[in-house]
Amino acid sequence: MSYHDAAASGPGIEPDPSGDEEGQSLLDIVVVLAENLKLLIVGPIIAGVLVLGATYMFPPTFTARTTFVPPLQQQSIAAASALASLGPLAGLIGGASGIKSASDQYVALIQSTTVRDRLIDQYELMGVYGAKYRFQARDDLRDNVRVLLGKKDGLITVEVDDKDPQRAAKLANSHVDELRRMTTTLAVTEAQQRRSFFEQQLARSKGRLTKAQEALQATGFSQGALLAEPKAAAEGYARLKAQVTSAEVQLQTMRSFLSENAVEFQNQQAALVALRGQLSRVEQVTDSRSGPDYIGKYRDFKYEEALFDLFARQYEVARVDESREGGLVQVVDVAQPPEWKSRPKRALSAVIATVAAFLLLTLFALGRHAWRHTVTQPETKTQIARIRAALGFRH
Repeated sequence: MSYHDAAASGPGIEPDPSGDEEGQSLLDIVVVLAENLKLLIVGPIIAGVLVLGATYMFPPTFTARTTFVPPLQQQSIAAASALASLGPLAGLIGGASGIKSASDQYVALIQSTTVRDRLIDQYELMGVYGAKYRFQARDDLRDNVRVLLGKKDGLITVEVDDKDPQRAAKLANSHVDELRRMTTTLAVTEAQQRRSFFEQQLARSKGRLTKAQEALQATGFSQGALLAEPKAAAEGYARLKAQVTSAEVQLQTMRSFLSENAVEFQNQQAALVALRGQLSRVEQVTDSRSGPDYIGKYRDFKYEEALFDLFARQYEVARVDESREGGLVQVVDVAQPPEWKSRPKRALSAVIATVAAFLLLTLFALGRHAWRHTVTQPETKTQIARIRAALGFRH
């Protein structure tokens, strides 16, 4: 190096070899890949061909698909106004019949054990799946069925995988048929739940009303035997006692989801105490004026009659709403036997196997080259000798 070159480079400054080392390392990788080019071409091709041939060993699977609209649930104006007339009982009915997500309920019904057992028996799936026990057939059916709920359109799609395309389509359509069958026996919709609730309450109220009427008739009661004032008092007492009963039911219901320190619970409790106080004062006045026993019996009869009328009106409204809804499951797309298999995807499997084999063989070639280069170093030979000695190996 001349004097001018040394001065230009500056004192104590040496050329940076990092660029040359990086280029040389990339060149080494290219050299290694070129030396193993045959392996990197032939190996992945063989792997892809083997995977492609293996896919022909598995029977094809067909997927049938059906889509339907679940029954829409809405409360009629008549039902809303009738519920409002109940006062405290309206909160009880609203809590008993409220549905958070109707579509999620239908998805759960389709995936229920009852539906699966009916389909297993109908299509003899224990023999089809080779299951010894019923729970095994349920698990196989669960793995072959997918129930999807559209978040935007609200449609429910049932997809069924099967080796037989005809059976796949029949199983998909049978899921919808079993859902229709189940909705006719279960109170699923809002109107069905209201109808079921008021049907039970109406039956109980009718039994109590019959007993009250029989007890009243046993006293020799006749309509002309009562004066206007005791009759009006009895009817007012019946209405007040019905309100107390409604408030007690509402408070008992609130106890299941509210703490006693909640404002709503305390307000309801205070309202119940006030109603009980009014009822107690009416009872004291009525008892002081009552002579024959038929006044008390008549009072109980009017109370049961008032409750029966309330439940009867609500029951009729719920029946009308239920008939309007009808629990209709409207099928958008009926499942048809699929014409083409859904799996195995032979071409995709072969491509994935080829790419995976190429990457693995590339790593193998580079790793083998690095190992061979490392073991030739004197320090590496010494360390390997020490490892062999520590493990008890001899030359």
